[in-house]
Order: sequence, then structure tokens, then C-alpha cells
Amino acid sequence: MASKDFGSLPDSRRVERLVLHAAGIEVAVLTLGATLQSVRVPDARGLVADVALGFADLAGYLGASGYVGASIGRVANRIAGGRFRLDGQDYRVPCNNGANSLHGGSEGFDRRVWEVVTASTTAVRLRLVSPHGDQFYPGELTVTADFAVADGGMLTIDYRATTDRPTLVNLTTHAYWNLAGEGSGNIDDHVLTCPADAYTPVDAALIPTGAIASVAGTPFDFRTGARLGDRIHGADPQLRLAGGIDHNLVFARQPAAATRRVARLADPASGRTLELWSNQPGLQVYSGNFLDGSSTGKSGRAYARGAGIALEPQMFPDTANRPDFGSLGLAPGEVYAHAIRLVFGAE
Repeated sequence: MASKDFGSLPDSRRVERLVLHAAGIEVAVLTLGATLQSVRVPDARGLVADVALGFADLAGYLGASGYVGASIGRVANRIAGGRFRLDGQDYRVPCNNGANSLHGGSEGFDRRVWEVVTASTTAVRLRLVSPHGDQFYPGELTVTADFAVADGGMLTIDYRATTDRPTLVNLTTHAYWNLAGEGSGNIDDHVLTCPADAYTPVDAALIPTGAIASVAGTPFDFRTGARLGDRIHGADPQLRLAGGIDHNLVFARQPAAATRRVARLADPASGRTLELWSNQPGLQVYSGNFLDGSSTGKSGRAYARGAGIALEPQMFPDTANRPDFGSLGLAPGEVYAHAIRLVFGAE
């Protein structure tokens, strides 16, 4: 496989860029944050473009917010007040999103250098050992992230984790997609389809209220497909709270044994499509509301609001504090497994 030095962190640790190839797809993965740095796929005319937001150099990742392309952990999404109770003990983790914890805290897995375990032209396995007390979470957590490509435009991501004492875990990928090509503009004309019948409304801090509400009659009803621009910019109070869509769509109440299709994204202009499959019960749809033009992508163009859409399969936000949402608990002897399948096409 092609492996390239991507630069050094201030503490001299090296970051690698690993490139995977198969017919119809080329993917680059960084060891910093187990990050999808680029995904190159053809359009309906055979023209290849990079459809994943990302940066050309390490400085771009170190200077940017937004978790662009990164693997997220130990707990993806928000934990209200940075507090949770596990096995009768109270824990407090760093609050890096106002009064709440977001995506594992200020030094989450997106900021770590992962170890390369195995690598080939079509697959790479990365590993991260998060020690007991890391970001104040209990237990030593050992995580692997497997990235693989296959002919026909398929990218698979498999996260697995084990622990030496009870802890919480909720891993996902935070890739931003623009099927017209990164840096090409906003995703307003993309069409999103999600077979979710419900979503979790949020409060002013974007913490779920606890309700699981029907999507019928809301901007979050994508069951028959909808142009994103027609939904993101509406006057619905939930959209105003988030500055767009930053909400969890509900497919089930617990992870499934096999993956199911949770989203289809299409760009009518290029003909590119993306089908997303996952075994997780929720999908956080984030329309890039807080991208503010302060970061310049690989194309040399700034990433403004709506430059890409993140589709993050996971357990529901704040499940750590809402047993009715399920459980993020992982005990010794158990294996956390999250399977993600991304299938790119053109029509």
C-alpha cells in the first residue's frame, strides 16, 4: 500500500497517510484520529472527485474544529453536564461544548495518533489503547478501527472495543460528504433519504429532551427523500436551536446483529450517490451548521456553513443519562462492535 509521512505533532510523534485502492474508489486514512482524509469516486460521466471534506496538511487538522473526517470516541455526541452514573458511581468528564461533553471531550480519540496494526493495498487496521481515567472515563479501552475498500465503490469501517472494567463506549465516523466534490459549494441540492419514523427533539443546548417524536410533518421526515436546502433553512423551532439540522434520527432502540440501510445521499448534478448501512439504532444528521469559513480545505476553498453533511450512525445522544434510550455500557469480556458500510455509485 502507499504510506506517506503526513507530518509531526508538537511532541514529535509522526502521522501517517495510508492510501487504499479498489476499482471505483480510492481512500486515504490518517493515523491522527483514524481520519478519513479523502475519498475519491467517479461521477456518472466517469469523472473522479474527492467527496470527503478534509485538509491537505497536518496543520489544517490541528487548527480546525469540527472533527473533520475523524473517528469519534470514547463517547460520540453529547453527554449532558458532562456527568453520568455507572454501576452506582458518579463520573464527570470534560465539558467542551458549553456545559456539556461532546465527542469524547477536549482530547477525544480524534486527537490521538493510532497505531498501524496491519496494512495492505485494500485494508488497514488501526489500534488505540485509551488508559483507565482517560478524559476521566473508567477502564482501559482497547479499540480497533478497520478500513477496507472493495471493487464497486464500497468502503467499510468496523470499530471494535474491549475493556478491563465497566465503562461507556459509542464510536462513530465524523466524515463530511459533498458528492459534488469537496470545496464545490454547499449541499443544499443534495437529496437525502432516511427510513426513520422518529427523531429525538433537543433543547437549547442540543441535548435530547427525552422524547422520541414522529418525523411526520417535521423537517426531519426524509422517508421519501428530500432536497436538503428545503429542510435546513426552514423556520421550525428545532432548526433554529441547531442552526440547521443537528438531530438524531431513530431506526430502532438497540444495535442490530446485521447492518441495515440508514441513509441514501444523492447529488443530482454529478449523479453520485452514497448508501450508508450500519448496525446502530440512531443516525445523527448534521448539516455543517457551525462550519464558518475559517478552515481551508484540500481544494484551497474555505469550508463555509453547509459545505458538507455528516451522517453519524451511533447510539442516541445523552444515552449515558437516559436508560430508556438504551445503554452505552461495556463490561470486561464483552466486545463492542459497530459495522459501517458505505457504497458509492453514480446514476
